[in-house]
Amino acid sequence: MATTQQASTKQDILQILLKRGQATAQELAEGLEISPQAIRRHLKDLEAEELILHQSVVSGMGRPQHIYKLSKKGRDRLPNNYDQFAVSFLNTLVDTLGYEQAGSLLRKHWERKAQEYRDRLGDVSLRDRVIKLVELRREEGYMTEYFLLDENNVQSNHSSQFMLTEHNCAISHVASSFPSVCGHELEMFAATLEDCQIERTHWIVNGEHRCGYLIKAQDD
Repeated sequence: MATTQQASTKQDILQILLKRGQATAQELAEGLEISPQAIRRHLKDLEAEELILHQSVVSGMGRPQHIYKLSKKGRDRLPNNYDQFAVSFLNTLVDTLGYEQAGSLLRKHWERKAQEYRDRLGDVSLRDRVIKLVELRREEGYMTEYFLLDENNVQSNHSSQFMLTEHNCAISHVASSFPSVCGHELEMFAATLEDCQIERTHWIVNGEHRCGYLIKAQDD
């Protein structure tokens, strides 16, 4: 029972680091509501397994503080919906049809996906569509969140600026080999929310810990 609980806590630590990008032992302890001593034991084990790494940061006159992040091995340990089959399939597609035509097929796939999203989002406010889009992406294996940027409209359904954030990439292996799929994903969001401007602000493929998209109503 204790071993199962420890494994669960370690998984929770990995999930928090995936979502936040980095955290101190104290922040992790507070987030999981367990003692800093217990957190440090788990962190030591996770570092020994090469699932996390740390850097020391000096602040003021105090002792250096350890900031913990996921390693690539730790990121790969977390649940995802991608595998090597997709990469192998795309390689075969490129070898058979050529890169340009394979890219055209990928674009058609994202266009169909955008149409599917539009049909499921319906004709509602932008805020409601963003909320529904987040739900759909979560169903597909993405750790997706949204943040309201125009704070004056927190209680309003007429909010016009959002940040959509995805803390993992369900097509990470594909994106590493075929970065163009990320461009198609941006096009897909733009086609899904046709009355908005969509701008990528963060990109996992570039080494950042999340993908981020700024969503703005066209009349802003």
